[in-house]
Amino acid sequence: MVQVCLNGSRSGADGASVPLSPEELARSAAEAVAAGATEIHVHPKTPCGHDSLSPRVLAPTLDAIRARVPVPVGVTTGAWAEPDPATRLDRVRTWSVLPDFASVNWHEPGAEEVAQQLLALGVGVEAGIWSGTDGAARFAGSPLGPRVLRVLAEVTDPDPGTAEASAHALLAGLGEAHGRPVLLHGEEGSTWPVLRLAGRLGLATRIGLEDTLFLPDGHRAASNAQLVAEGLVQYGS
Repeated sequence: MVQVCLNGSRSGADGASVPLSPEELARSAAEAVAAGATEIHVHPKTPCGHDSLSPRVLAPTLDAIRARVPVPVGVTTGAWAEPDPATRLDRVRTWSVLPDFASVNWHEPGAEEVAQQLLALGVGVEAGIWSGTDGAARFAGSPLGPRVLRVLAEVTDPDPGTAEASAHALLAGLGEAHGRPVLLHGEEGSTWPVLRLAGRLGLATRIGLEDTLFLPDGHRAASNAQLVAEGLVQYGS
């Protein structure tokens, strides 16, 4: 399974290829699915380009994407979109249009409460476990672990030379991961080495402009679809 991460926390400063509006996100999602992506991960944006958990921002983004693609669509619940844990939880409670799944970063304050609320709403939970954090240890002791949709193992090491070692350390820290499937991916410099490792290990992965703006040869990617197409080649190599 190759998920496409359409935009992440990037903004217009990262270039015109990064989709921000619901219409741009829907078009990019459709192109990525046509290129082979099997799931969508998106950061809904305010008109000013900021990540938001507001139902007034989430709903039009999900509606626009679902009008173009038939695959599952997930969103972020990252603390950067709403730093206060209580407010973040209230935002999730008021969602009028629900994503198929949402990522919850287990090292962030309030992660367990947000995950519990998502599960109560019938939304799948991706347990985001970042390298360099205590997320793996916290997830290992979580009673919600067996109930999550999958573990999103994220290598934050930007050095392509050490990315694989960081990925192996992260996977070792996860242990049995409560028996849940693991999606392994990197970001920035670790994106391509970790994607290739995921392919060799037979793990799901993701690719898109959230994780990298560049192709393996160093040229700037023109679109999410181009990254997905190249990602499938690298994943199977």
